[in-house]
Amino acid sequence: MITLYTWSTPNGRKIPIMLEECDLPYTVVTVNIGKGEQFKPDFLKVSPNNKIPAIVDDEAAGGPLSVFESGAILTYLAEKTGRFLAPSGPARYKALEWLHWQVGGLGPMLGQLGYFAVRADEKAPLAIKRFTDEADRLLRVMNARLGEGPYLAGADYSIADIACYAWTLLATSLLKEPLEDTLGTVPNVRAWLDRVGERPAVQRGMAVPRT
Repeated sequence: MITLYTWSTPNGRKIPIMLEECDLPYTVVTVNIGKGEQFKPDFLKVSPNNKIPAIVDDEAAGGPLSVFESGAILTYLAEKTGRFLAPSGPARYKALEWLHWQVGGLGPMLGQLGYFAVRADEKAPLAIKRFTDEADRLLRVMNARLGEGPYLAGADYSIADIACYAWTLLATSLLKEPLEDTLGTVPNVRAWLDRVGERPAVQRGMAVPRT
């Protein structure tokens, strides 16, 4: 059994989507980051960087294994199940490219834009412009890539799509005001969101955790 530690954020949605896609049994432990539960000693034993998501796989080879960082978890689960990541060759590295693109770029930039443009009590115009411009650039990069094939790694759905889905959906909802101009010019991204969002496992995963 896998224990999933998560919360209702884009990063927190990635792993339940993957678990649902792989039909792996799991239990959920909610970590309310608004109440500081990510700093509790028991959680820090699993995720020393005090961030969600994290998992503990009680059935890992060699005994129970804890894994933190969403990209590492997605890769681990893909290799555990043999699904959504090619075992070798170009398809594997294309998926890993776009997985790391999300972890290093799309997620952090949209997260910063969300803070400065939406959540911050005092608005900082320079910061809002900086992160709006970068979010615009990233969405256009994504749109260009999806003009070459249905999924980020090419012909096949992969962990790269799972990593990017909840963050890209956030751009069309919470961030739709600062990104209004961009969202009207990325039809390939819009079509991809519909394509991925139609998957039953994605719909189930997006409902976890129930808060």
